[in-house]
Amino acid sequence: MHYYQHNISDYRADTGHLTLLEHGCYHQLLDQYYLNEEPLPLDIDKIFRLLTARTQDEKDAIKNVLKDFFVETEAGFIQRRCDNEIKFYHERIDSAAAAGRKSAEKRANSNGRSTLVQRAFNQLITNNQEPITNNHIDISSDFDIFWQEYPKKVGKEAARKSWYKIRPNLQDVLKTLAWQKESKQWFEKGGQFIPNASTYLNQHRFLDEPSLSVTF
Repeated sequence: MHYYQHNISDYRADTGHLTLLEHGCYHQLLDQYYLNEEPLPLDIDKIFRLLTARTQDEKDAIKNVLKDFFVETEAGFIQRRCDNEIKFYHERIDSAAAAGRKSAEKRANSNGRSTLVQRAFNQLITNNQEPITNNHIDISSDFDIFWQEYPKKVGKEAARKSWYKIRPNLQDVLKTLAWQKESKQWFEKGGQFIPNASTYLNQHRFLDEPSLSVTF
């Protein structure tokens, strides 16, 4: 995941004893944890390399932070709060996808096309549980799901043409929309900065990542 919330009050209450160097190391360790969505490696030297820690002070700071805020297990250094945030993030993605499926299926049922929607989502996962390309997916049903989730209902047919032209991966789009729909930038001044859906697609805004200036 490329975004996670940072509660300043909670963080300061837990880290008041850290030096400035240790604060920097802690933030880097958290970024590494969330980016890979897995425990930090047990090999301390590997962590040093990942964080480009070169001086002894930097290495000592990393060790101190690991000791204070992470638990050493067979799987690696874990942190329960990180694990809970990652779990919550994926639950929200799954919930958004389920809502989109339900809405698209309801519309399809009214048009006698329910099997198309179901087949589109069945084809999102192969026998090995790996996403398959959009060449094998009903892109019409995918667009209906995207349109249901997109917050600005303007220019639907233009957006449909863009979707057919670009053929983005639906799962990737839904994951990005999950955080974009909660971003401050999109909803300032009544949402006037939300692009039309066709512009969003043509500019490949589903490849955007959250600004690091508001996260830790």
